[in-house]
Amino acid sequence: MAIIERIRTANDTPTCSCTALQKKQVIYVEGEQPTHLICLLKGKVKIFKDGVSDRRQIIRMIRPIQYFAYRAYFAHENYLTSAAAFEPCTICLIPMTTIVEIMKHNFQVCRFFIHQLSLDLGIADERVVNLTQKHIRGRLAESLISLIDSYGLEEDDSINIYLSRGDLANHSNMTTANVIRTLSMFVTEKIIALDGRKIKVFDAERLKKISALGR
Repeated sequence: MAIIERIRTANDTPTCSCTALQKKQVIYVEGEQPTHLICLLKGKVKIFKDGVSDRRQIIRMIRPIQYFAYRAYFAHENYLTSAAAFEPCTICLIPMTTIVEIMKHNFQVCRFFIHQLSLDLGIADERVVNLTQKHIRGRLAESLISLIDSYGLEEDDSINIYLSRGDLANHSNMTTANVIRTLSMFVTEKIIALDGRKIKVFDAERLKKISALGR
């Protein structure tokens, strides 16, 4: 059972709580009723959707300290996506009924959610175009730049998140085979280096250029 569903069924009275998650542990699943705003305190979370033929698309990655899981509640619908811990995480769950009550008396909180939803909509619009119109090189370059922007680089210039080739494919709207082939091209062009799941970036500006050109 997903974390959200477990909390919802165990508590008649909504309460705030913090929960530690194991790697790959499910937070909520598509079709469940939204009840809580979630803040990621530690770790990384992936938001994803299973499509045709069980092909999975990673919609976005959540980093500390970001809020998520509230859009469906405001839209009066069940979750359209699922969420799971990408690595061991700590999350804080705040009942949406509490959030709505605060919003009744605090315009700044209302502005915060309007701003966040507007940002998310703009990112989603741009991502739809990029993932459908860019060549696979441009798509992969964009995904790598997005991961750098979200999680930064380690001291050895490795992206501070280690995605499997499958996860990277799901994030880039590509097949795993195309990801492996394109990563090899980037290595040959001395843009990156690979060490297992670690991706060391030598030339971030080149990645940005490939992403901007779309090929």
